[in-house]
Amino acid sequence: MFSLIRGNLLKGWLFLANLSMQKKLIVIFVFLISMPITYVTYLSARSTLQSVLENATNNAVQMTANASNTLDSYVADLKRYTVLPLYNKEVQYYLEQKGTNWDKNVSIGMFLSYLNHTKEEISAVYLVDKFGSVFYDKNTTITELYPYEQLAQWNSLIRNNGGAPIITGRHTIRANSNGSKEVFTVLRTVKSASTLKDIGIIAFDTDIKIFKQTFDPVNQVTGGSSMIVDSQGKPLFANDNGGFDPANQLSLLLKQVNLDQGSFQSEIGGQKYLTVYKVSQETGWIMLHSIPLNHILSSFEQNRSALILTTLIILAFALLVATFISYALTRPLKSMVRLMKQVQRGHLGVSLTPKYNDEIGLLGHQFNRMITRIKDLLEEVSITEKRKQKADMRALQNQINPHFIYNTLESIRMLAESNDDPRVAELTYLLGLQMRYSISRSEETVTIAEELEHVRNYFQLLQIRFPGKFELELDIPDAFLELPVLKLVFQPIVENAVFHGLEKKSGPGLLTITAWSRDDNAMFLIKDNGVGMSKDKLLALNNNLQSAEPGENFGIGLRNVNERLCLHYGYSYGLQVESELGVGTSVTLQIQGPTLYETEDNTK
Repeated sequence: MFSLIRGNLLKGWLFLANLSMQKKLIVIFVFLISMPITYVTYLSARSTLQSVLENATNNAVQMTANASNTLDSYVADLKRYTVLPLYNKEVQYYLEQKGTNWDKNVSIGMFLSYLNHTKEEISAVYLVDKFGSVFYDKNTTITELYPYEQLAQWNSLIRNNGGAPIITGRHTIRANSNGSKEVFTVLRTVKSASTLKDIGIIAFDTDIKIFKQTFDPVNQVTGGSSMIVDSQGKPLFANDNGGFDPANQLSLLLKQVNLDQGSFQSEIGGQKYLTVYKVSQETGWIMLHSIPLNHILSSFEQNRSALILTTLIILAFALLVATFISYALTRPLKSMVRLMKQVQRGHLGVSLTPKYNDEIGLLGHQFNRMITRIKDLLEEVSITEKRKQKADMRALQNQINPHFIYNTLESIRMLAESNDDPRVAELTYLLGLQMRYSISRSEETVTIAEELEHVRNYFQLLQIRFPGKFELELDIPDAFLELPVLKLVFQPIVENAVFHGLEKKSGPGLLTITAWSRDDNAMFLIKDNGVGMSKDKLLALNNNLQSAEPGENFGIGLRNVNERLCLHYGYSYGLQVESELGVGTSVTLQIQGPTLYETEDNTK
């Protein structure tokens, strides 16, 4: 039976899909008109009811979220204020000074007075120094405070919390000798800017009237009741509006809070309520807002007879309009299909002339642009093919020059050997190897072993020219030798070290290349014991490595290597140069690579 129904539905769909666009539009509207009026009325009424509930829920959720965001911003500001002692040198200084004096009291007092006046709801701001002395600034409505009564609790809260700010729940503080005040507190450990050690505590006592000020506008608009519950499940604030006290139903409401934000319906005391909630990501507080359903639905009225009559009139009019529009829509589409068939046969001289600026008119304009673009692309392909032929010819011509140089160097080497001049022969042979490696375009990347062999050949050339002047030491683990790397990365660095560091040094010079792994990356250190450079010159060189400005003549070789590494591996890679005048220079090179082996010395 199921397969039969499925087959009939598939046939009906295929029949409808194969109809022309004009017939499809008419069939769809006829089908809609044939729907039972009673069912339409039922759906409309239910849809309206759901829409009212959904809109009311969305509005309540939005207002609760806005109120929650307001509180989050308020608390976030207080958290930011707790960091301010880190940036005040005088406060930092006095927090580490034992005892009190006039300067200490005035300096810390001015700082606390500034913080206390940043927000109207702040009751008091406290600052505890390294030795347990408490300084505070209070609201003008408070004549006396007793901060030492809270000090033990503050020390207990921050003992194992590091440097993160802490938000306490609602609690009572003693004020004016026999009075009290309901507040919540934001506190944080004060760190030393130089040693990062704990040197004090900063705390803000904030009047809970901020909750009432935030949620009273929401309650007035919705006619509901609000409540705030802290991360421990204890109420911070509750507003009784309309005879419903959410605090008495706290456990019932919290059982249905299972997301960061949402809503649910509940029945309390024989009356149904819609409750929306929002869990603050900043504080962990839960904001609950309950609205009586009868208040939401009081404005919901529907005239079913008027709805039926309106529905019939709209459907009849829609059927008439659909017949006309379906014809108007399909006519330009048929013209476009006809022109597309001509384009398919290779006739690109066709064009469509849209009459209107609707979607079909825009489609016609795009069709004309497509034809124009096809013509341009065909012309570009033709031009590109001609340019490619010329480029191929230039490439073939350019291949002649390196081969001519290689053959000439080989002829010189053979002539030197025939004349019993081994130094010239070896020098010519090594120079040929260097040129073949540098000019060859066969590979963009090579192995570390090939790069090091190129460096060795270069040093052999130097040792022939300057016997005993330069010495090369390589300390590269075998596991690194097969790592892929960009060609000609080491040689420019080595050449820079030789001519700017070792050559200017009196006596022999040593250049070492070492390698180790760090964070799944391969690290290489090219170090010389040459003349080094001054701090100003080193700073200029490092700035030049990071500069993209053309025309710089200082450190061009190193900058080119650095740019190639950054472009290939990413801008977190590249070169780092360190140098000391009269001691030498070291260049650290970082490339991507697996963790090849563990090493204890990662600070070479």
